[in-house]
Amino acid sequence: MLRIAVVGSGPSGVYAAQTLVQQREVPGIRVDVLDRLPAPYGLVRYGVAPDHEKIKSLQGSLRTVLEDERIRFLGNVEVGGDALPTARLLELYHAVVYCVGAARDRMLGIPGEELVGVHSATAFVAWYSGHPDAAAEAFGLPGVESAIVVGAGNVAVDVTRILARGVPELAPTDMPQPALGALGASGVRAVHMVARRGPSQGKFTTKELRELGTLPGVDVHADEEELALDPAYADPGAALPAVNRRNVEVLRGWAADPASGGDRRIALRFFLRPVEVLGGPDGRVTGMRFERTAPDGRGGVTGTGVHEDVPAQLVLRSVGYQGVPLGGLPFDERRGTVPHAAGRVLREGRASVGEYVAGWIKRGPTGVIGTNRPCAKETASSLLQDAGALARRERERDPLEAMLRAGLHPVRWPGWLAIETAEAELGRSLGRRSVKIPDWAGLLAAAGGTD
Repeated sequence: MLRIAVVGSGPSGVYAAQTLVQQREVPGIRVDVLDRLPAPYGLVRYGVAPDHEKIKSLQGSLRTVLEDERIRFLGNVEVGGDALPTARLLELYHAVVYCVGAARDRMLGIPGEELVGVHSATAFVAWYSGHPDAAAEAFGLPGVESAIVVGAGNVAVDVTRILARGVPELAPTDMPQPALGALGASGVRAVHMVARRGPSQGKFTTKELRELGTLPGVDVHADEEELALDPAYADPGAALPAVNRRNVEVLRGWAADPASGGDRRIALRFFLRPVEVLGGPDGRVTGMRFERTAPDGRGGVTGTGVHEDVPAQLVLRSVGYQGVPLGGLPFDERRGTVPHAAGRVLREGRASVGEYVAGWIKRGPTGVIGTNRPCAKETASSLLQDAGALARRERERDPLEAMLRAGLHPVRWPGWLAIETAEAELGRSLGRRSVKIPDWAGLLAAAGGTD
C-alpha cells in the first residue's frame, strides 16, 4: 500500500487526492491531505468572494472527496517548519505532492507604496473572507470616500464590487461580522478601477464585469475617449477573442449610456500607469499619480508624459501573485514556481523520487479553478508511473503518530465539522446564515480536541 501526503487542501490538492484514490492501476493507495489551516478548501473558502455563492458551492464537491474513507484530512499542520521539515515529511510517506499555491502578491514598485492606506488586494480579500492570518483591521474604511483599485483581473473586479456593495447584499453571506460591520460603516462613495492597458486587454471575465452593473444604488462609468485609444475598440469583432470582445461591448454600453442617481460610483479607467502614491504630512495616502499611456503597436503600452492625479484614501493593488519558497524544496525565483517535469520535482535537473507538485506552485498563478483538475491529473499520472520505485522506499508505519510525537496538533475531519457547527451557531446568534470564525484561537477552540 502506498501512503501519500498531499500538502494543501484547495482544489489542486483535493483533485490530486481524488485522482490517486480513484485510479485502478495501483490498488490500496491512501492519502493524507495536510493543510496549515484548520479549515479545508483553500482559496474556495478564503479567496472566492463571499457574494459568489455559486462558485463557493464547489466546497460541496471538495467535501465529498475529503470524506472518502481512503483520504484523511489533517489541518493545523505546517510543512516546512521546525516541527515538520520537508525532508522529514518525505520520510513519513512514500510520496509527497505539494499544492501550496502562490501566497505573495506583486508590488507596484513606485514611490509612496509604503504609505498608510496602501494595501494588497490579497490582504483585503483575506480580511473580508475571514482568513485567520488576516490583519484584524477595518482598512480605515469609515474615513475613506474614494478608493483606487489598480489592476484589470477578476480579483480587481471582486474587491471593487465588495467596496461598492451595500450591507443588505452582503449580510446573507458568510462574511465575518467584523468585516461586515466595517463595510457597513464605510464612507466609500467612489471606486476607481485602473488599468495601464486598454479594455480589449482586460483579464476579467465578462460575467464578473457585468456584475458591476447590477449593484443596487451604484453607477458604473467608462470613459469613451479612453476606450477609443484601444485600436480594437472601434472594431472589436475583427480580431479579438470572444471574451475580450464581450468585455468591450459591456464597457461600450457603460460609456454610451452611463446610469445616474446612485449614491455610489464605479469608474473604470484605462491607459493609466501608476507612477506615485501621493500622501499627506501624516503619512497617509491622499491619492495616486498616473501617467497616460498609449498602445505601442506590439501589444504593450508606452508613456506619453501626460499625468493625472486621482484623489483617494485607500489604494488596493491587484497586479498578480507569486509563489513563495517552501523550505527544503528547490525554487525558481524568476518564475515563482518549483522546477518540475510533468509534476516531478527537479533537483539539479534530475527528478527527485517521491516529490511532486501541482497547482500554482507548479505552473504559476494562471487559469481558473477548473484548470487545477488536468494539472493535478498530470502530476498524479507521473506519480503512478513511479509507483514501483516509491513502494521500495522506507517510511514510518503511521505518519500521524510521528506528527503527534513532534508536537503537532492536527485538526482532523471531526474537528473541521465542529468548526462548521460553531460557524452555523454564530450565524444564528447574529440573525444571519453561517458566519466564518476569522481568527486562529476561535477556529482551534471550535475544533475542540485537535489530536
